[in-house]
Amino acid sequence: MFRRKPISVGIIGLGIIGTRIASHLRSAGFAVSVWNRTPKPEPNFLGSPAEVAAAADILQLFVADGRAVEEVLEAIGDALTPHHTVICSATVGRAATLEIAQRVRERGARFLDAPFTGTKGAADKGQLVYYIGDDDDTLAIARPVLEAASKAIVPIGKVGDAAVLKVVTNLLAAAAVETLAEALAIVKAAGIAPETLPRALEHHGVRSPLMDLKLPALIEENYDTHFSLKHMLKDVRFGLELGAQLKLDLPVTAATADAMCQGMTLGWAELDFASVMKRYS
Repeated sequence: MFRRKPISVGIIGLGIIGTRIASHLRSAGFAVSVWNRTPKPEPNFLGSPAEVAAAADILQLFVADGRAVEEVLEAIGDALTPHHTVICSATVGRAATLEIAQRVRERGARFLDAPFTGTKGAADKGQLVYYIGDDDDTLAIARPVLEAASKAIVPIGKVGDAAVLKVVTNLLAAAAVETLAEALAIVKAAGIAPETLPRALEHHGVRSPLMDLKLPALIEENYDTHFSLKHMLKDVRFGLELGAQLKLDLPVTAATADAMCQGMTLGWAELDFASVMKRYS
């Protein structure tokens, strides 16, 4: 009986999300190769990005920033060919996304702008949400890979547009958690039990799943990393860059960035971005 060859996928970047995506893809029957700058005891861990490209048709990138993506592409070199599809799931901003897309296409390969929303818990459950910027129907090729670890795939527009939407949704999250920390600080300073705040928010219009996730952590002062402060600050700075390019004043975003910068100087970079609460401890 004829058996279709499994789709071969290379995951580059094995942080909180990449590690979990690789696991979901294996469970879904994909042939998965992986690489990370710091070696990790993962199945089929290869010696370089070029080796991953040689083993896989679809490459999905979960590295930290635009510079890391550029370094990966340099390391892949001539191993990147027209039969490859590159899915960029790193949050790198619009300008870097467009530059990376051009470099990939110069090699004849396909490129998909596919940042995601969802942190460690969503990745564990295979419930990420991908935002898609697609100029040339590359999503049709990448969809089975994306579906293996997501609950929704949201087309946004052309390449670069999804990168913008990813940034602005993270601006909302960063500002919301900063404001939540400030609200909780006021409650505590006023001598009111912290547990009163979630009860007050239970039927309030401002309540959100993000608040439900982060408020217990703020109350418990539990800053285990779901999304690190350093990575959220990077995204907030992308928002400020977009604002400058578009001649928009973004005072809340600027204030949020300042608050997060304080946390960075105090050594909280690797903690969850909810650690902005620590300055009130």
